[in-house]
This record gives sequence, C-alpha cells and structure tokens, in this order.
Amino acid sequence: MSTQKTVTVTPPGSALNGKVTPPGSKSITNRALLVAALASGTSRLTGALKSDDTRHMSNALRQMGVSIDEPDATTFVVTGQGRLSMPEQALFLGNAGTAMRFLTAAVATVDGAVTLDGDDYMRKRPIGPLLEALSRGGVDASSATGCPPVQVQGRGQVTAQRFEIDGGLSSQYVSALLMLAACGQAPIDVALTGKDIGARGYVDLTLACMQAFGAQVQSLDDTTWRVSPGGYKATDYHIEPDASAATYLWAAQALTGGRIDLGVADAAFTQPDAEAQKVIAQFPHMPAVVVGSQMQDAIPTLAVLAAFNRTPVRFTELANLRVKECDRVQALHDGLNAIRAGLATVEGDDLLVAADPGLADHVSDALVDTHADHRIAMCFALAGLKVPGIRIQDPDCVAKTYPGYWQALQSLGVQLRFDQ
Repeated sequence: MSTQKTVTVTPPGSALNGKVTPPGSKSITNRALLVAALASGTSRLTGALKSDDTRHMSNALRQMGVSIDEPDATTFVVTGQGRLSMPEQALFLGNAGTAMRFLTAAVATVDGAVTLDGDDYMRKRPIGPLLEALSRGGVDASSATGCPPVQVQGRGQVTAQRFEIDGGLSSQYVSALLMLAACGQAPIDVALTGKDIGARGYVDLTLACMQAFGAQVQSLDDTTWRVSPGGYKATDYHIEPDASAATYLWAAQALTGGRIDLGVADAAFTQPDAEAQKVIAQFPHMPAVVVGSQMQDAIPTLAVLAAFNRTPVRFTELANLRVKECDRVQALHDGLNAIRAGLATVEGDDLLVAADPGLADHVSDALVDTHADHRIAMCFALAGLKVPGIRIQDPDCVAKTYPGYWQALQSLGVQLRFDQ
C-alpha cells in the first residue's frame, strides 16, 4: 500500500528551460556491477547510478565476497575473485527486478545454497520461467509460488550446454542466462523459443556489457547465442545516462515548449527507451499507435503525454508492463481517469488514451496511487505540469532509479508541495 505522503506539482505556466543531467543508466549499472563482480581483478565503473535498485545489487554482491568501494557519487570500484561465495544470509533485493533476475541465475556459480527474497511487491513478480530454464540446464533453482523467494543450490560450477527461454516473456530472463553462460565449463548456447523477444534492445545492452568485460559471444542465428567459457576480465567501464529517466525531461520539454539540455546528444543513447524521443518529438501529433514491447519503461511517460495530444493514441504489446513494479497498464488507466473520467480505457493488454488538448484548462482533485512504482510517480508529475491540483502518492518511491527527480524539476523552476 502506498504511503499517505503526497506531492503536488504547480503548473509553471511557462516553458521549462535549463540543464539537467540524468543519472546513470540503471539497466547498464546493474549489468556492469554483476559482470565486474564475476571477473577476477578490479574494475572501475564510472557514470554509474546510485539508487535503491543498484544499492540492492551491490549489497547482495558484497554479501557474496565481492569488494565494492564507492569513492564518489557516480563510481563503483569492484574487486572480484572470478566467482561468488555463499552468503551467510538470504539476499534481500527489495523490488529490484534486474537484481532479482540476474542474481537468480548468477548464484548458480556459488558452491552452496542461496535464498533470494524481496519486498511484498517483489513477491508478486513472476520468475517461474527463468527457474524452469535454469532447471532444464541442470541448475537446482526453485520457488514455492513461481515468484520470490527463490532457492538456488549452487554447485560452484555451471555444467549446462544449453539454456532455452521464451524470449517473449522478459528480456531480463534472457540477459540473466547470457551473463551466467560466460561462467560455464564449456560453451553454452542460449536459445530463444516462441515467436518474439520482448525489448530485444536490452539483450543487446547485455551483450555489449559482457563483451566489454572480455566475454566471447557468437550469434548463431537471430535467436541463438553461443557463449564461450572463460568468464570475465576486469576492466574500466563508463556507463551512459539513463534513457528512461531522460524520457521525463524530453516530455517536460515538449509539454511546456521549453528546452532542457541533458548534457548528452539524443542520438548518443544506446538504450531501447531512447526510441521514445522520436515519438515525443512528434507531440502534439503523436502517432495513432505506439508499440510498447521494445521501450517498455518509456510507455508511462508516453501515455501521460498522449493525454494532451491532439488525437487519441493506442499503446499495444504491453503484456510485460503488467508484471513490472506494479500492473502499469492498470495504474496508468486509473491515474489518467482520476484526472478526467474517460481519458483512458484498457482493451486486453492495450491502453487507449483518448487525448484531450483542452486538458490543460482542467482543474483536478486527482489522487494518483503510484503503488510504490517510481515510473508511475514520475510520469504523473508530467501531468501536473499542465493540470493543477493533481496529488501523487508516495513521492519518495522515485529513489528506486532517480533519487534526484524532484530536485531536477525544482531546478527548472517547477514548484512542488509535499504533504504528509
């Protein structure tokens, strides 16, 4: 249940102009932390994100014998031994989905039993398909509910020859298996079943990170990779800013007619969510249909922006959004309709945003339930840039990936009121 603390955004009534540097990429930071931990030697990760999600990952790695120093606000210095040691206690990962899924696979390298657990929200997030894929590859991994807590009985080595996973379920499952595969005793094939892969761009991020740390990966075809044994080599690695975080700033710029300098060119982002910039740039003439599968974390931003578009927007292929920190399809539907009844409808896994160019003249008494989901809090703050009166519950949940979000808005001249 969300806390009773709220934040109300006062529409600035003018263009937002200024410079805001987004934090480092969460997706890349948690990948780099893990592969650096699995490497022998010391790696220096710069431009990294320090947030709840990366804290859960780094703390879990420390529990397994990895030395991680933090000399400044954007750097991790990681010293690994080439393998993970058995932790004395269960790994608590909060609601950090990347940490839970990546580590569920990675702890197969531990010689001993490991339990991975999370908060009440995490205990509702499915992980069964990853456990089944690991089990078929000879890893003893199980869960009583198909969700965390998870038990993995590591054997200190990975003897699998092949992992198969339905890539349409979650790209994080695919990434978890790929990163583990480099620790095998022999080459391991990671193969996708099913017709599609959700957010393939995130798999590309994983492969790029693995290869930067010395892993040898061969693409056998569009759905199969062969990962050579040999593990990872310590290296220095720079992490780009977070594209998902950038979407809020791009949208704030579009909504207010302003110009926000992110300190990095739009084209420099390699993360899948950067594709959202092309959609945002078309506002208020966004396309009639936006496919969500390849830029899932950007969909909340785009859905709120669509409420102010000239014409309706249908968001499709959103099934994976239902198993994020909350059911984001339903949360977006409920939040938009709290602002104005009839603004959104759900059809299967599609979200249809009716769009109302006159919405900015509306005064709302909406109380948006974020379900402790950072992306729901941040996207509905955008609605508050145009519609007065919107209250957003649990504003502190943005610490999951963007601890400085509210300060970033204030630095652009946005007035916020926090109420307990």
